[in-house]
Amino acid sequence: MRLTPMRYKSYIWPHNPRSYQIDFERPVAVHKVPFGRHCIQDLGQGGRVMRGEGEFVGSGAYDQLKALATVFYQGGPGLLIHPVWQTSNAYFTQLRLVQEPSPDYVRYTFTFREGVGGYDQGLSAVETPAGVQVPRQRVHTVARGETLWSIAQRYGVALEQLIRANGQIKNPNLIAIGDQVAIPG
Repeated sequence: MRLTPMRYKSYIWPHNPRSYQIDFERPVAVHKVPFGRHCIQDLGQGGRVMRGEGEFVGSGAYDQLKALATVFYQGGPGLLIHPVWQTSNAYFTQLRLVQEPSPDYVRYTFTFREGVGGYDQGLSAVETPAGVQVPRQRVHTVARGETLWSIAQRYGVALEQLIRANGQIKNPNLIAIGDQVAIPG
């Protein structure tokens, strides 16, 4: 089985990272109470943290790392499409070069943190602390009777653009209830 390539914002991995680790987090607060006891307060559902390791090989290995770093420096949330896991609205929080690169081999690690609430459907932008508007990608969950064409019509995007933005959909004529469809902005 050939997996679809991992994607984040505008970057598409030339080949999927070697390993993934996905942590489910639930934030809690621990309060010390008299006589050596502790009270634990559940702060609600947390997000997922995805870590991984990969390498770029070949004559353009270092250029691939630079392209990935460029996306890292953009900041803000983006749509993370994982080859086997759920699509997520995530922040790219860490990119690490693991060894001194050679011209044809670069090993790296990365970390993504899911945004609070998963998807923020219907929002077109998020305001950063500096007040700059950053485009936010939307995700649509397929309901009974919907097609990619009807979804494209609903959001006012071209069908071809919708298909290009959703490489995880193998057959555009066959989508299932519950599938996640990225809506290009």
